[in-house]
Amino acid sequence: MMDKVLEVKNLKLYYYTNKGPVHAVDDISFDIYKGETLGVVGESGCGKSTTGKLLMKLIEPTDGKIIFRGEDVTYLEKEKIKKYKEKVQMIFQDPYASLNPRFKIRDVLTEPLVIHNLGESRKEREELAIEALEEVKLTPAKDFMERYSHMLSGGQRQRAATARTLILSPDFIIADEPVSMIDVSTRAEILQMMKEVQQDLDLTYFYITHDLSTARYFTDRIAVMYLGRIIEMGKADDIIDNTIHPYTKALISAVCEPIPGRVNKVKEVPIKGEITSAANLPQGCRFHPRCISAKPECWENDETELMEVEAEHFVACRRWRELTNFG
Repeated sequence: MMDKVLEVKNLKLYYYTNKGPVHAVDDISFDIYKGETLGVVGESGCGKSTTGKLLMKLIEPTDGKIIFRGEDVTYLEKEKIKKYKEKVQMIFQDPYASLNPRFKIRDVLTEPLVIHNLGESRKEREELAIEALEEVKLTPAKDFMERYSHMLSGGQRQRAATARTLILSPDFIIADEPVSMIDVSTRAEILQMMKEVQQDLDLTYFYITHDLSTARYFTDRIAVMYLGRIIEMGKADDIIDNTIHPYTKALISAVCEPIPGRVNKVKEVPIKGEITSAANLPQGCRFHPRCISAKPECWENDETELMEVEAEHFVACRRWRELTNFG
């Protein structure tokens, strides 16, 4: 049986405003197993990054549970949070903002060791920093130790940010769009580096992205989010090749492909309108105002829950049988 690293049960985060509650994350549940990568995709504002921040304990949930290695970590005292963050780390989206421009890379990497009281001496901490740089292929490491972040390219900065994440020897890493701020030519190289590090150190990833093409390459399973909820989840190949939910189909249709003779043409995406406000959710299926396949049953009934429609493939659409070729 696979070792379960993280369990998320009915996790919610509501922000209360004058117009009512904003459902930033709305009753999501999933498990992540040791050594795997779970990808989360969806439009801006769907709750991907907020979920990552909840798992990282940067914000507190409204309700639900987060269980890490069998221990309930939903609400932790300050000292326990510090210990938790030794084993759970985050790679942030923007390496230009996440690295202190006043610090040399040496200081960027050794600061977490000082905070967590790791390393017996400055020399030992610097040796650990060199090992981390070598792990992410920034060599010769001693040369990079003396540089400031503005002296690095975008890809080198993201490698340095990854090295800072690895230096505490975490078990679980939340990667929040780690290649979105990097040149297209460098993205595959960074993702390959992350895969190699994952295999070398037996890491588990929670990978947040807009890019379904990198999600297919980098992840084992994919969860698709819309307005704070997971509306489809399954193995990466099943989500891409055997897509069920109309929203997932729209996301895949929006991926740019080189089509001969159609360089200046944009594909028609099977979706309508703008994303609904999380403060004013529609009745029934929350995607129905934009769904080209919606029928009265989609908005006249209650919220659609995730259903397992084939092995390890879940979808929240009551009309899934009509819209697919299986089931």
